[in-house]
Amino acid sequence: MGGSPHNSSGLPPFTLTGLPGLETSQHWMILLLGPLYIVSIVGNALILFIIKEEQSLHQPMYYFLSMLSVNDLGVSFSTLPTVLATFCFHLKEISFNSCMTQMFFIHFFSVMESGILLVMSFDRYVAICNPLHYATVLTDAHIVCMCISVIIRSFCVILPLPLLLKRLPFCKANVLSHAYCLHPDLLRLPCADITINSIVGLFIIISTIALDSALILISYVLIVRSVLAIASREERLKTLNTCVSHMCAVLIFYVPMVGVSLVARYVRHAPQYVHTLMSLIYLFLPPMLNPVIYSIKTKDIRRRLCKILLGMKL
Repeated sequence: MGGSPHNSSGLPPFTLTGLPGLETSQHWMILLLGPLYIVSIVGNALILFIIKEEQSLHQPMYYFLSMLSVNDLGVSFSTLPTVLATFCFHLKEISFNSCMTQMFFIHFFSVMESGILLVMSFDRYVAICNPLHYATVLTDAHIVCMCISVIIRSFCVILPLPLLLKRLPFCKANVLSHAYCLHPDLLRLPCADITINSIVGLFIIISTIALDSALILISYVLIVRSVLAIASREERLKTLNTCVSHMCAVLIFYVPMVGVSLVARYVRHAPQYVHTLMSLIYLFLPPMLNPVIYSIKTKDIRRRLCKILLGMKL
């Protein structure tokens, strides 16, 4: 696999990696990853079901939450086939086109999650800073336009990644560092100039993740300034409490992402399994914790969830 160059017409396969250095014990990982997948898939499916059935949740904030749950399901299902194949069945080879497809969807859903968190912060900003205009600003038509814009943006910025990779020749061992295909990992493998690919990747990060996080930060600065103007301490806490779930969702998405970047840049000599575990945390944590957080912090979701659980016991 390592000598002669291949390009996309030769469809060179890639070899996935579980936990480098821990190959003999990595089958135990499925005991950890299996429950994470179950919590993520069942939790997000329940959130969608409850929002659909509960009339009181037919509001802009929960429409965006529905989109977040669909996105989290997309993240889970994007990684599930190769993670199961690698850790359960020790099937580590993936075809070129399958790898490009998986890479596209993983990064597509990651960028889309960032965009959804941004529109959710806009929802909180309007609700707290301009409550009288909330109904006129966040109409059904505007919500649909915002959601479609997030999807189109994610598709357009991620589409060049597989297309640019397919034009490159591959002449190395084509061994990946993870149990799934990621763009930075694939960029190590071509035996040609990857300057354009690197520039496009950097542009995507700056124009989506970095921009979104900056706008979310600005929205919360404005929210805090508006909350501090409220005279009653009780009202201030009540208002801020409506943002807690979203703030937690923002933190569990961006903090692992920053952690992965810092480890990759400043702890390069750490064992490879450290980088793999950090990547797993980044991809697994948000889809698993988002439904848990919103179930705990949202009274109507919590009440309906209790009814479902009690019904199952009976």
